Amino acid sequence: MQKRVHFENRQGHRLAGIMHFPDNNNILSYALFAHCFTCTKNINAATNVAGALAAEGIATLRFDFTGLGASKGAFEETTFSTNIEDLVDAASFLSEDYQAPQLLVGHSLGGTAILAASKYIESARAVASIGSPADPEHILHLLSNSLECIADQGSSEVDLAGRKFTFKQEFVDDVKKYTVDFKHLNKALMIMHSPIDDTVSVQEAAKIFSEAMHPKSFVSLDNADHLLSNSKDSQYAGTVLATWAKRYIEIPEFNTQREDVHVRARTDQGFVCSIDASGHSVLADEPTSVSGGTNLGPTPYDYLAAALGTCTAMTLNMYARHKKIDVEEVVVDVSHNRIHANDCVDCEKSAGDIDMFTRAISISGNLDEKQTKRMLEIADRCPVHKTLENEIKIRTKQS
Repeated sequence: MQKRVHFENRQGHRLAGIMHFPDNNNILSYALFAHCFTCTKNINAATNVAGALAAEGIATLRFDFTGLGASKGAFEETTFSTNIEDLVDAASFLSEDYQAPQLLVGHSLGGTAILAASKYIESARAVASIGSPADPEHILHLLSNSLECIADQGSSEVDLAGRKFTFKQEFVDDVKKYTVDFKHLNKALMIMHSPIDDTVSVQEAAKIFSEAMHPKSFVSLDNADHLLSNSKDSQYAGTVLATWAKRYIEIPEFNTQREDVHVRARTDQGFVCSIDASGHSVLADEPTSVSGGTNLGPTPYDYLAAALGTCTAMTLNMYARHKKIDVEEVVVDVSHNRIHANDCVDCEKSAGDIDMFTRAISISGNLDEKQTKRMLEIADRCPVHKTLENEIKIRTKQS
């Protein structure tokens, strides 16, 4: 499941990204992916690695760096340092709108950038590079024929793989001065590299591995080329990364439990249903105003409203803790009714009835107007809210 997203970086440029979510929406953690030099988020390696991570429960953001793909800004104004800033801003976007990323993954120079950016992303517990150079200056071999011209004129247009890019002397100076401190990553490290990579030698991986402290791991990508053009290579990389990362990231306890719901109802007991939800026993019923109802438990729609309300409260309290906002209590009142489609000005459906959930949120604490407004925006990020507004399919089978 994919979703287009946008966020602003610190320069005010609107950057474009795509979120990959597990199909079952059972999210164990979040990850951030950095694409290769002058590539975009849509390169096969980025798409397949993000998809493989999501399939294993790790929701992943891939995005275009400033001036590339669908992101705004001018590429010629960017440097290795601005790429790092974009990554930190992307992590902040995840923290505010979803959940702070625990896994960072980068391909080629994107891997070098993700390693450099990791020290500014406190939530990260594991970081991985794929076909990445140890030193950002390594990338200058692609500009070797233009370096003299760039130095003389301050900038020059360079043809890379059939596409023209303008590079300034600031870019050259920036990569020359930048050194990544692998020894003090303070995060679990995975290095993936192909021994036949003819763009970035596997010796670069050896440099990273030798300098980094444990825990560190190396996986050979065998016959893969630098761009992981064969989809099997990038899918393999993503699957291995997910398995490795689960050893180091924090997985919420509720995500590790069985989430099946077992319902049993006897014909001679009216509407009463006994429910086993992940080991918790509750009852459902209908009110006595309904023929056959005995009011021994909430109605099915009560449970649906409760799911929205509890998820909203959990999401807001988690956000408040993360942002250190002085919130004492969140109260959510949810009501459900049906309205005619023609009475709904912002609904896609034009005929029949619409199910309408009305959610009233009260937040107690020491918040200013801006914080309160942001909290109400975050309420729409609760997983149950998103599930209810997504297309839902229900498949029935005999057990």
